[in-house]
Amino acid sequence: MKKSIAIYGAYGHTGKFITAELYQQGYTLVLSGRDEEKLLSLKQKYPESTIKTANINDEKTLDNAFSGADIIINCAGPFLDTAEPIIQSALRLGIHYIDLSAEQKAVLDVFENFSEKAKGKILIIPAVAFYGGLGDLLSTAITHDWDKIDEINIYIGLDSWHPTKGTRLTGDRNHYTRLTLKNNRLQELEPSSPIEWNFKNPIGIKEVVSLPLSEIITISRHLNVNTINTYLSLNSLNDLRNKDTPEPEPTDEKNRSSQHFSLEVVALKDNLKRTITAQGQDIYAVTSPLVVETVNRILSGKIAKTGVTVIGEIFDANDFLKSLNEDDITISVAEESHL
Repeated sequence: MKKSIAIYGAYGHTGKFITAELYQQGYTLVLSGRDEEKLLSLKQKYPESTIKTANINDEKTLDNAFSGADIIINCAGPFLDTAEPIIQSALRLGIHYIDLSAEQKAVLDVFENFSEKAKGKILIIPAVAFYGGLGDLLSTAITHDWDKIDEINIYIGLDSWHPTKGTRLTGDRNHYTRLTLKNNRLQELEPSSPIEWNFKNPIGIKEVVSLPLSEIITISRHLNVNTINTYLSLNSLNDLRNKDTPEPEPTDEKNRSSQHFSLEVVALKDNLKRTITAQGQDIYAVTSPLVVETVNRILSGKIAKTGVTVIGEIFDANDFLKSLNEDDITISVAEESHL
């Protein structure tokens, strides 16, 4: 029997990438969200799917939408608003839950509010996305044999950033203090000046600024690390802040935009340095293979753990990264060096 996946926010920009890939892999799809017209439009492309309108403020509609599914994928931000009601439904129904949150507060709330409630019942995996999940996987992969880590620095370079409506809504909603990890505890981000980082081709040298996202939370939950910093290229942040920057436009057969990214993780321990880099096209599109691989691994039956966790903790990070298609993401590891 085909496994059933419920996708909330299936008609959103990232939701469409995830829907397309899950459909291609043969899953039975329940397409859900708040807008029935958009669901009906999407169903024309996936006629075998079921559509279920659901409102995050109405428990009955959520439970009706997700009942019978094996996994719920929440693609509808801001996750500060949508994660809790959908997870409550997942708990009532006994269904695993995944979301794409880049919001630190949303991920922290999931750990705080559901860690005990989900134990022995379901898996809850927040931040399975470019922001949050990918940095976690890369950091875990290169430090797998280190019992403690002095510092993890994550450098994110984008040649441009054409934000979606969802990204803009999340930015407007997410007014909470940004946190970084210092001296093994979460602390308020201190102001700092831009620095230069060489991302090499195709991004090149960019000014980067400190901008911690949900990977600070996901990594610190399971790796013994003293300090974590995240830096984002200033040009992409300026694109995001510019209200006139247009939304992404499809440019290839996968509907990816022309945007290129480079995410580089540098891990330090004593006098050793390790570096791993992920490069690819379109930060929204690359979230899809991360989510779909997570779904495949959960449904393979090899996952014994329940409760709230993150993809760097629950999966073999090196094996997970190797399973990804090079057309979606290219991983390269530099030789270990001495400082």
